[in-house]
Formats: sequence, structure tokens, C-alpha cells
Amino acid sequence: MNFSLILQSLPFLWSGFLLTLGLSAVSILGSTVLGLIVAALRTSRIPLIPGLARAYVEIFRGSPIPITLLFVYFGAALYLGYSVNLFIAAAVGLSVYHSAFVAEIIRSGIEAVPAGQHEAAQILGLKPLQTFSWVVLPQTVKIALPPLVGQYISLIKDTSIASIIGLVELMKVGQSIVDRTSDPVSIYLIVAVFYFAICYPPSVWVTRRQRKALAQ
Repeated sequence: MNFSLILQSLPFLWSGFLLTLGLSAVSILGSTVLGLIVAALRTSRIPLIPGLARAYVEIFRGSPIPITLLFVYFGAALYLGYSVNLFIAAAVGLSVYHSAFVAEIIRSGIEAVPAGQHEAAQILGLKPLQTFSWVVLPQTVKIALPPLVGQYISLIKDTSIASIIGLVELMKVGQSIVDRTSDPVSIYLIVAVFYFAICYPPSVWVTRRQRKALAQ
């Protein structure tokens, strides 16, 4: 392993790491908001709305993520008439794609809330939106949190695919250095360490939370 090359490459890899970290944070937020909306629509009793929400979920769950990223980036230029910032395009693509998976996780959590909770809220005179916000959603978060964290970790890993539209994130930086130096072992090892540094803490956190919940 070439330690001299690693030291020379660290500033460039660090900049890629920061961009990946920012992209992950924005995309997690975006996919959560969109997923929550879609999950609420899927469990709605308004005619046609659940079917449309389900179609949204199935379309993105049944297609590869590069298609979504390419469509967002090049589709905006084609249909809107101007190019989109690479970071914004990647964040939108990742958010939209992963929101379909987040929506299904949240929907499962909503449906896992006992029916008696809804009935109790109605007896107390709460409106549907109040019932969802104050009664159903807090319980859904507890139920859905472990699989949600797993989905967020998958999203973080998928940020590496953003290089397909030209975004210079961590993997793209590593690939560029490897192309120049022909030393994939040293560089990709450090890239893997950076990804591990992002993904491991939330995994440990949710595992400890689950153990704590089981112990109570």
C-alpha cells in the first residue's frame, strides 16, 4: 500500500467526502419528506389517491436509480430549457427514488398502529390531521425507525452513483486518482474507510436503540 500516495490524495478525498456527506444529508431529508407525503396518500381514503401513490411507489421501486438520476438531470435541460446544478440534480434524483422505499416503510408503520388508537382519537374529538400528527405519526416513527435507518444507509451508498451525471463526489474523486496513478488498492481502501465512517455510526445507534427498547 502506497502511504505517500494516500497522504497526497487525502485533501482531494476529503473534499469528496464532504460533498458526499452533504448530498446524503439533503437527500435523506428530501426522501423522508416525500416518503411521508406518499405514505399518507397511500393510507388515505380519498378515491383514486391511494392508487396514484401506489403507482408512484411501484414505478421507482421497479426501475434502476441511474435512470432516475439521468432523467432528472437531462430531462430538466430538455423540458425546462436550462441545465440544473449537478448537486441539486443528484439530490432531487436520490430523494425521489428513495422516497418510494421510505414511503413503504412508513406505510407499514402506519398500518401497524393499533386501530384502537384511531378510535380513541375520534372519541377525543381529534380531526383526521390531528390524529395523524399527534397519535399515529409518533408511534409510526418508533416502529419504522430501524428499517428507515437501513434505507438511509442504502441511500448514502447510492450517492456514489451520482458520478454518472458528472458530480465529483467521493467515489468520483477516488476513481479520478486511480485513473491517474494506477493504484486502486490504496485509494479505494481509503474511499471505503470514508463510506464506513458515514454508514457505521447510524447502524450502531439504531442497534443500541433496539436493544434498549427490548430491555425495557
